Amino acid sequence: MTEPGSPPVGHHHGDPAEAGNSTSTGRRSLIAALVLIVGYVIAEATSGFLAGSLILLAHAGHMVADAVSIGIGLAATRYSGQSATAERTYGFHRTEVLASLVNALALWVIAILVFFEAYRRYSDTPEVQGGLILVVGSVGLVVNVSAIWLLHESAQRDPAVQGVFQHLIVDLLGSVVVVVAGVLVWAFDWHVADPVLAGLIGIMILSSTWRLLSNVVKVLLEGTPEHIDVYALCYQIEELEGVTLIHDVHCWTLAPGYDAMTAHILVEPGYQSDEGHDSLLDRIRTIAYDEFDIHHITIQLETSASRCLEAHHVDHLVATARR
Repeated sequence: MTEPGSPPVGHHHGDPAEAGNSTSTGRRSLIAALVLIVGYVIAEATSGFLAGSLILLAHAGHMVADAVSIGIGLAATRYSGQSATAERTYGFHRTEVLASLVNALALWVIAILVFFEAYRRYSDTPEVQGGLILVVGSVGLVVNVSAIWLLHESAQRDPAVQGVFQHLIVDLLGSVVVVVAGVLVWAFDWHVADPVLAGLIGIMILSSTWRLLSNVVKVLLEGTPEHIDVYALCYQIEELEGVTLIHDVHCWTLAPGYDAMTAHILVEPGYQSDEGHDSLLDRIRTIAYDEFDIHHITIQLETSASRCLEAHHVDHLVATARR
């Protein structure tokens, strides 16, 4: 427990200078990638209308989602950790999650429109300009590879950039599909390849959207992040000297790449180390942060659970006993 006016117990922060450098680099990479993507989307959508190509329009719609994803990443790097107030103690971390939800729903609308138009064109296939599709698709490959190259280094350090990076990897496959459609139409006059492969782009959109929606729903329901094994976390903490039991454990995601944990720790009666309770708290923080990559940690130490009214969540003991 902390004294009034002292810092919150177990609230872990990283190195501000390192975080600032990473954020600055990530923002520059995202802005450069955004310029590339937006410029290409305009060119691809225009070419799609000129070529009468559904696959170019479908891929442009998917690239719009990339641009929105980059915009969300920029917002995350801009406001993360800077907007906490007394009214919003966690700031606007969840804004990124809500924006991702809107983005996913918009992609569903795009995919439905693509499927509808692909079905209509399959029944009555119009002629399209295969050469233009091939050229624009090839440029799209270059743009995607360039954007991925711009972000690959920042993606290893910045969770906000990592999400955009993964989105671009999926879209790179879409560019390959566009190139294949262009080759089939240009070389073999298979005009039906345009609506058929546009339907494949629609399936790719739905696939990426499903993963996005699943992650958003899990965050909003405050589910345990996939990389955190709560049972292993509890076991390691209970192995520490002086700890009797860990209970009322909660692990959840505030925003992508920013996980939180709260827990009550029952300490052995009369336990005292050379450094006191601060040493025990440091060891607990080390486990949570270094072993499980949890960034926001709040621990309450107790000598008795008699007045603890919260749900105890001690089923990890059963799981440990079965090992």
